[in-house]
Amino acid sequence: MAAPWGLPAPLSPAQLKRLEQHRYSAAGRSLLEPWLQPYWAWLVEQLPLWLAPNAITLGGLLLNCLTALTFFFFFFFLSPPFGHHHLSSAPFWAYILGALGLFIYQSLDAIDGKQARRTNSSSPLGELFDHGCDSISTAIRLGTNPDWLFFCCFVGLFMFYSAHWQTYVSGTLRFGK
Repeated sequence: MAAPWGLPAPLSPAQLKRLEQHRYSAAGRSLLEPWLQPYWAWLVEQLPLWLAPNAITLGGLLLNCLTALTFFFFFFFLSPPFGHHHLSSAPFWAYILGALGLFIYQSLDAIDGKQARRTNSSSPLGELFDHGCDSISTAIRLGTNPDWLFFCCFVGLFMFYSAHWQTYVSGTLRFGK
């Protein structure tokens, strides 16, 4: 099968069949997950059934970008050499906003899959979109230090690849504490 413009198809028929058969499966729990699961179960029930899971994912990413931009504004534009020398950190409310934004982002990230299963609209593409937005959110939070960002992204990519290779082989994405 050829793709448009005479390019080879990105996936073989066997790979497409395997992708079609994919079902999300995850095992393991974080330290706070047992306490947060009832909250997430309640939260997803508050959403209308017409709300697309990818819209929840995208909303969380945009919220995370907004809170990160608040920090970038204070750290890059109001500190030397651009701004005033006495403003080298963000005000207290920006840290509260960041913490609240991160909590909301994590809550939305926890319920987007629940909404997909609730509306019978889960798909491998939606799972990939969710993980891609998670990657962007992580990079945004680490963007203030390029060396640390590179190291964390390299380690994160290695672990992401390893975890998903394990998922491909075993059929289950496993998380540890």
